[in-house]
Amino acid sequence: MTQQVSEVSPEDTAACAYRAGDFKTALGIWKDLAGKGNADAAAWIGSCYANGDGVEVDDTAALQWYERAAEQGNALAQANTGAFYYMGRGTEKDLSKAVEWMRRGADGNDLNALFNLAQLYAHGEGLEQDLTEAAALYRRAAELGHYPSQSRLGYMYAHGEGVKKDRVQAYLWLTLAAQHGIGTALDALEAVVREMSSEEKAEGSGLFEQWRIRTRSAEGPVALYPTPS
Repeated sequence: MTQQVSEVSPEDTAACAYRAGDFKTALGIWKDLAGKGNADAAAWIGSCYANGDGVEVDDTAALQWYERAAEQGNALAQANTGAFYYMGRGTEKDLSKAVEWMRRGADGNDLNALFNLAQLYAHGEGLEQDLTEAAALYRRAAELGHYPSQSRLGYMYAHGEGVKKDRVQAYLWLTLAAQHGIGTALDALEAVVREMSSEEKAEGSGLFEQWRIRTRSAEGPVALYPTPS
């Protein structure tokens, strides 16, 4: 009986080449795929130009590729396009376009888009300050496993910013963030724990166990993580 060998897709071949450091091969495959309308390939090319993988760092080219993928609906590219417009990388700084692309990325549940858009709402940059909306966006990203968002959400629960003050919820999200090395979360957690009753600690520990496995991050390996300050 002849065993069938499954054919390796061009996408997988490119990803394997990239991980092996063979950026030239990866870029060649991605450019061919992007020419055929593959949005994921265009996003990968944008990341290569942004990070200098196999090519010289070129913010203008990176933004062109990101925006091409973003127009085709790639959520990571939408998030990074928004970040580039926010930072003025490869273009003039444009907060209105930054917000527009971050919103579109957030609609696709991209973790960086959710976090960055929350940051803009929290600081009132490019749109009206809205701590309630910021907290809601942080929570969406936190529930998907984004550690910095867990930290920010825990801080907001600890201080009653955009949400009702809740030490148990603060404990939950700060603990989830702290276990992944978010130093500010650990400092904030210590302050919260000092104020908690034994009942609150027990409830918080129970919630932590429920969420610990559910919130493993699914972040990709080449996201830029551009964070508005």
